[in-house]
Amino acid sequence: MIKQRAQEIATSPVMANVTYQDTPVYIQSVSEEHDIARIFPLSDPQDEKEVNISSLVEH
Repeated sequence: MIKQRAQEIATSPVMANVTYQDTPVYIQSVSEEHDIARIFPLSDPQDEKEVNISSLVEH
């Protein structure tokens, strides 16, 4: 995924179908300076992590 699309998804009120390592995730925010997104699995909102945007896949 590219940074611009990740930012669009993070700010959109519509849920996008995004996965990280085959796990459906929610993108909370995207770093302006780095290619990093803050995400959490839909099945476990407490498991927040920062990952490289290129590792996210939109379906």
